[in-house]
Amino acid sequence: MLSSILFSAGLLLSALPSGYNEPVLDTLQAVVVTADKGVTVSRMDTLSIGNSCSVSDALLLSSGFHVGDNGGLAGLKSLSLRGMGSAHTAVYLDGLRMGNVQSGQNDLGMIGPESLSCVIVDYAQNSVYFNTARPRFTSSPVTGFASISAGSFGTWLPSAKFDFRLSDNLALSAYGSGVFSKGNFTYADGLVRENNDVSQYRAGVDLYGIISGGDYHVKAYYNDSERGTPGSVSWPSDDRQKDRNALVQSVFYKSFSPLYSLCLSGKMSYDDIFYSSAWGDSRYGQTELQLNTVHDFHINKSWKVSAAADIQWDGLKSSNYDASRLTVFSALATSYRSGRFRFDASLEYSGAFDTGAISRNAFSPSASLRFKIIEGLDISAFARRAYRVPTFNELYYVGYGNPELKPEDAWLTNLGLNYNKTLGHKWTFKAQVDGFYNILTDKITSAPTVEDPNIWLPYNIGEVHSSGFDAVAGFTCKGDVRYSFNAKYSYQSAIDRTPDSYTYGQQIPYIARNVLIVDAEVSWKGWGLNPLWHLRSGRTDGAGEMPDWNTVDVTLSKSFYIKKAGTFKLLFKAGNLADCRYETVSGYPMPGRSFIGGVTFSF
Repeated sequence: MLSSILFSAGLLLSALPSGYNEPVLDTLQAVVVTADKGVTVSRMDTLSIGNSCSVSDALLLSSGFHVGDNGGLAGLKSLSLRGMGSAHTAVYLDGLRMGNVQSGQNDLGMIGPESLSCVIVDYAQNSVYFNTARPRFTSSPVTGFASISAGSFGTWLPSAKFDFRLSDNLALSAYGSGVFSKGNFTYADGLVRENNDVSQYRAGVDLYGIISGGDYHVKAYYNDSERGTPGSVSWPSDDRQKDRNALVQSVFYKSFSPLYSLCLSGKMSYDDIFYSSAWGDSRYGQTELQLNTVHDFHINKSWKVSAAADIQWDGLKSSNYDASRLTVFSALATSYRSGRFRFDASLEYSGAFDTGAISRNAFSPSASLRFKIIEGLDISAFARRAYRVPTFNELYYVGYGNPELKPEDAWLTNLGLNYNKTLGHKWTFKAQVDGFYNILTDKITSAPTVEDPNIWLPYNIGEVHSSGFDAVAGFTCKGDVRYSFNAKYSYQSAIDRTPDSYTYGQQIPYIARNVLIVDAEVSWKGWGLNPLWHLRSGRTDGAGEMPDWNTVDVTLSKSFYIKKAGTFKLLFKAGNLADCRYETVSGYPMPGRSFIGGVTFSF
């Protein structure tokens, strides 16, 4: 759909730090209306990129996510939040949505962690926002880092980033990285997972400017990869996949008066996927164009009204079929704050018009409440409607697509308590608990046709009820010795309520009922120690129960400051120390124990 102006357990689990400073939120104004969402902002988490070698590793630090991983750095990485499925979980890069009208699944491997500042998880919007790290200068007009790391499975991970202060109001960032891995690893009974190699190049340029009453950000980004797709262990293959992704996007914000401000954004992108298989080759080329507008009216200090109007065009040319879609969006929203109380509400319209096919459109309301009970303790709640239009594969894939499909329809609700307390200048405590209930209807599910039971087609016959709670607790102490501790637990009951389904009443495949993540950090005089424990239990693959799994990772680092030169940081990471053999997707084993080490030079 359209863009917004808001804000692995893979192969090696961690690599060298990217060399930039502690993650900070971007400084662009956050607006009330987002382009394919409402104004609900009641439930957000900020995740640090930290020492992650991929963005999927960072997302695993959020207990509400299921990261589908086909194993190794070459494996497809998809994302599902609170049981809603990967097609319902939107992914944004610097405020603009990364679309995939072919399958609805964004491969997270396209985004490199080396240029990012943080990841924002928006539970109300069922979205993930990746924000690029903005340049921060001191006396030198040039800053940056260079990093190289290497480890198990023949893996090399080089990266570099350079920031240039062109003037007081203009800055430029340029960065690049590579992922090179033979990728082969052993799994059950000493068998070897082969055809899991990857060669990937990522590069980007960001231009940041400040104008009177506003700012702008222009981004160009390119990803190029070639990898093996080994298939499942039951049906191994020598298939290959090539990806070429290029985008140019821009965000412009200006406040014209105390009453009115404007935000414009646009994007052009092209994604080319080529599959080479013994069954024949196929290619998918997707072009996307976006133009998004948001108008904010600050009626007074307490009341704000926003309006958005966007348009997007997607075209797909493939070996199997061609299709195109025009999507239009508009929204009217309001936000009111008074003392301890905040209220947000919006009404959105979104319509999808496919060439030579039926149109699909809907109105989606949303509402959010937040109330400060006492200093440091807030209660919040939200409710919103969300729906997704069927993907091109679901509609038009020859021999499978069903052009009569309706959009999947969902209602999301959440009620939570959030506590934050600071004692003196050292201690910070936090605790949060959220209960949620989501209902997904008209779920697109494959079923046998009446004419021929051997032929399966997608239908709107599925229904999922997802309920549970998230709990977070932790503390941080700053001083000569800095240490922190965080524990996150999620319970999720994502039940199939599809009539006559053979999995009726069962947990949705791969969604864990129980997720527990515990991590700690100790730093002293340049030394850093970071242990992490990750547990997931109560999973099914649709055919039966899947084994529980847990991993333990330990990171040790040491920083050296060299006067008038910069900082060297050495890092060593041991991942999955207990050598737990597990799968996040049935038939696609994950790597066992791994090691990685390297050095980063920051200046």
